Amino acid sequence: MSAVGSVVVHTPSLRQTIRDYVALTKPRVISLLLVIALASMVVAQQGWPATDLVLAVMFGGYLAAGGANAINMWFDRDIDAQMYRTRSRPIPAGRVPARNALVFGVILNMLAFLLIAGRANLLAAGLTLAATLFYVLVYTMALKRTTPQNIVIGGAAGAFPPLIGWSAVTGSLDLTAIYLFCIVFFWTPPHFWALALRLEGDYGRANVPMLPQVHGRVETARQMLLYSVVLVAISMLLGFRGFGLAYFLGAAGLGGVLVGMCVATLREKGNRWARRTFTYSILYLALLFAAMVLDALLRAPSPI
Repeated sequence: MSAVGSVVVHTPSLRQTIRDYVALTKPRVISLLLVIALASMVVAQQGWPATDLVLAVMFGGYLAAGGANAINMWFDRDIDAQMYRTRSRPIPAGRVPARNALVFGVILNMLAFLLIAGRANLLAAGLTLAATLFYVLVYTMALKRTTPQNIVIGGAAGAFPPLIGWSAVTGSLDLTAIYLFCIVFFWTPPHFWALALRLEGDYGRANVPMLPQVHGRVETARQMLLYSVVLVAISMLLGFRGFGLAYFLGAAGLGGVLVGMCVATLREKGNRWARRTFTYSILYLALLFAAMVLDALLRAPSPI
């Protein structure tokens, strides 16, 4: 802390600065994406892939997703300052200059591309870069502030991790990888709409046209139910791609609970079930991919 005239200027400590730049990457959000990518690698390998490959994809994936989040915060700094949930983020709070966040995000993505291309392959690296470009250019800049379908279309960016993990192991994509992409794609709308129901006032304050603000609570809950039914159907169809009983039972049980919670959200007048559905949706996706991993490991050939 230093004094300039009668104004006291607070200089952030190195520890605080590091915390702020880590916060720009949204580590809690990224953790689920990394779980999905890792699960896809194990399923593609039908066992544990080379550990150095796993580390490269995990670290590179964190760098890419974290860089995309930093760029997102740079662009959305005006609406972040208006929402209670986001106004304490490093940029609107004045702890990180906006330009620094943008440069930080670009550098992280450059490093991610080089790392994944060097240890995995160009397909996996290209998909990683495509995910960032889709998230930043399509979702953040083109859709988020203009259409209630922002999550439906823009959510495809979050569905890239299974493609990245699969291609890192195999060097190609097949129908199973596309199924994994579709699972995350159809999971995203009910997940984020449940959050939007909880934070309807916050999004309205920032003039972000989320579905509850544009079409109301009942229509949002109906759409959540529709997407969850399609999601469960796709997850069951995936079982015909060589998965066994462990996966079928897990997908059926987890999906049944999700659909039931969406039905409860539709029937209620408040947001208690929306809150529960949002929380469960995170657990659902993690456990669904865990069931895939368990099934793949059970079916893996025994080492001689």
